[in-house]
Amino acid sequence: MVKQWMHFKAELVLILVTILAGFGWIFSKEALTGLPPLFFMGMRFLVACFVLVLAGRKYFVGLRWRDMRPALLVGGVMGLAMMFWVEGLSKTQNLGVGAFIASLGVVLVPIVAKLLFKEQPPKSIWVALPIAVIGLAFLALDGGLKFEVGQLFFLATAVMSAFQFNLLSRQSTRMPVLVLTAIQLGVAGVFLLTISVLTETVPHAVPTNVVGWFLASTLIATSLRFLLQTYGQSLTPVSHAAVIMNLEPVWTALFASIWFAQLMSIGQVFGCVLIFVAMLMSRWRQIRMLFKSH
Repeated sequence: MVKQWMHFKAELVLILVTILAGFGWIFSKEALTGLPPLFFMGMRFLVACFVLVLAGRKYFVGLRWRDMRPALLVGGVMGLAMMFWVEGLSKTQNLGVGAFIASLGVVLVPIVAKLLFKEQPPKSIWVALPIAVIGLAFLALDGGLKFEVGQLFFLATAVMSAFQFNLLSRQSTRMPVLVLTAIQLGVAGVFLLTISVLTETVPHAVPTNVVGWFLASTLIATSLRFLLQTYGQSLTPVSHAAVIMNLEPVWTALFASIWFAQLMSIGQVFGCVLIFVAMLMSRWRQIRMLFKSH
């Protein structure tokens, strides 16, 4: 009974995470109107890390280097994933389409698990992958061959996110949630700011509204979101978490259609539906287990 309650609580937390992640796309897109992409993400992650360290200083007492090393790796992979993501965000014309492509990482999670951790993917993944590829084709071939550069960045994000998801799920029970979250955000922030210094020019003045969007991205869509995600993943199996995280592109597309009036063509909607179906099919066994556990 206690175990079922813990899983149910984790699922509610992860649903909230997907909502915050959906809002995060909106916050970030608005912030990018006045900030360079890599600088924005680097500062966003470092400020979020600083907030978490201040909020949970007691959890860092006695932390050893050997305990930190796996978390540093997670942060480095996260930095790469977020570099691709923010570059895609700065170049995309439709947030909903980009969100569905980036969320293909959910389909790739078991493939990465097989390649890196010798886990055997369920048979459903081999059915889901072709459906996902067809969905991508509908997005790319809508109105002719026009696969945007931003969509390629989102595809790279999906690959790196699948890698990070596997690493994070294997580390989330080995140290306090707040510490793991802060370390990965800090490492990712340093990585992104380093690349920014080498490649971008930072503006001398930033509009007040952009500062507001930056703070919303930092405090709500980063500190709170990743803290809750790490906590949720520590209470439930990776397969359950992966199923629930499918909701992120749905929220993103909904919020983008309301906020930016970004409507998709029929072909794009069909492509997104296929990708969503593929994400669900890749976790069909876990979906059945999820309902049986309640």
